Order: sequence, then C-alpha cells, then structure tokens
Amino acid sequence: MAAETAAAQSRPESRAVELRIGGKSRIFDIDNPELPKWIDDEAFSSDDYPYKKKLDEDEYEETLTKLQIELVKVQFWMQATGKRVMAVFEGRDAAGKGGAIHATMAYMNPRSARIVALTKPTETERGQWYFQRYVATFPTAGEFVLFDRSWYNRAGVEPVMGFCTPEQYEHFLKQAPRFEKMIADEGIQLFKFWLNIGREMQLKRFHDRRHDPLKIWKLSPMDIAALNKWDDYTEKRDRMLKETHTDHAPWTVIRGNDKRRARINLIRHILKNLDYDGKDKAAIGEIDDKIVGSGPGFLK
Repeated sequence: MAAETAAAQSRPESRAVELRIGGKSRIFDIDNPELPKWIDDEAFSSDDYPYKKKLDEDEYEETLTKLQIELVKVQFWMQATGKRVMAVFEGRDAAGKGGAIHATMAYMNPRSARIVALTKPTETERGQWYFQRYVATFPTAGEFVLFDRSWYNRAGVEPVMGFCTPEQYEHFLKQAPRFEKMIADEGIQLFKFWLNIGREMQLKRFHDRRHDPLKIWKLSPMDIAALNKWDDYTEKRDRMLKETHTDHAPWTVIRGNDKRRARINLIRHILKNLDYDGKDKAAIGEIDDKIVGSGPGFLK
C-alpha cells in the first residue's frame, strides 16, 4: 500500500480540462502523449480553413526563396533612402507568429533588421505611459523592426488574464488609433498582422510543443491557463480589430492553419506595399485572398 501511494504521488498531476467545442464537451489532457483523434481529425480544417492539405513543400521553399530575395532588396532600398518599417505580429498562442518572423528575417542583415519581443514590464515600466517602452524600440533610419507581440498585449492577453484594469483596457482602445496616427505622420511604415487559427489547430500545436523536447520551451503556463478562455480571447480579438482598424494603420488578417501559406502570403503583403527599387512583381506573385484579408470583416 505504501509503495502504491508513493507511486501515485510521484506521477505528475493530470492537467486534463473539459472544453466546450462546437457544442460538444471534450476532454483534453496535454500531458497525455497520444493526441486525441478528434483533434487530429479536425485541426487542419478548423476555423473553416479553405484548403484540404498543406502547400507542397517544394513549392513553398521555391516561392519563399524568391520572396526572401525581394526582402534583401528592400533592405538595400531602406538603407539608401532612410525609410523606416515596423511590422507587428499578433495572434492567438501557437498561431505561428515566431515562424513567420523567422521566415521574414532569415536573410536580412541583422545590423538593420531586428526582432522586438519584450518581457513583462519592470516596476519602473509599470509606472510609465503604457506605450513608452515600445517607443524606445522603434526603428531608426534604414531599419526594419518586427514585433513578436506588441502594445496590443493590452487588447488581448492583459484583459483576459486580469493583468490590467478595465479602465486601462478601455483607455488603450481609445489611445491606440491616435498613437498609430502619430507613427504614420512620422513617416514610419507600420504593418499590423493578426494570425488566426482554429481551436483544434491550437490544441494540436500545444500538444506538439508539450511532447517535443525542442519545442517545449514555447509552451508557457499562460498557454495552459488560457485553455478555457478561447471565447474570451475571441471577444477581445473582435473588439480590438473593430476599434483599432484604421485607414492609417489597418489590420491584415492571415489565416494560419497552414504555416507555409501564411508565411508566403504575409511576406507578399509586405512586399506589395513597399515601393522599393528593383521590385520583381512576377517573383512576388499574387496574394491568396482566401488566406489574407483586411480588418474585422475577414473573420465573419
């Protein structure tokens, strides 16, 4: 009996949660190494994804290389002209933000292209104007800055997880469009990307991270705590897109169940909206309007 008790105590506590998905009650235990069949069956098609399978890998690699060559041209143009570009990458956890940033940055000169991924604010930063620590990371002449999450934490993670007050949340939604108008007036090109995935796809990617020793660092306690907050995140996402989608700083929504299509079309969007020297329109190709849309209307 003592041995059985000790064995039971040594086993990790189950993190099984009950989820309500598509009108059905589902049990998901992220610590179980076997992915539930209902997730595996529904992941790729979740969120009414318009394709049945991933983009062919050879086609993906060939297309991505052409686009990355164009991004190198963008850097030469920026350095010659002093242009400043920023791209904000937002989306649910496991939506593919990091991979999209890596694909964009892969062959850019790190001396004039960098990633900003801020940790939680310090005591000093908590006493500052909310946008202040982000402004300090903005690009100088000829620089391309990619934000792995951004000031939009206050429109999603913070209100959902209780890290800001309702008053701070409301104040942010009023200030953000005015803040971004100043960015536009300063002449900085700002791209705002929301990467969207289906719920079953998110669960599949969480499960992959939990059981892959090379990816487990990507799975945070916050991800686990948010498993039952899908609807709350959806509500905050919808309001954010509605209230901060403007002519001077529009949201571009990317459907991300297939990471390959998401990355290619995201980079295409950047390239099509920059008037750089030596632009090869044939190499860039056409944006897939099943994957990319503008503003809140694309998610209806």
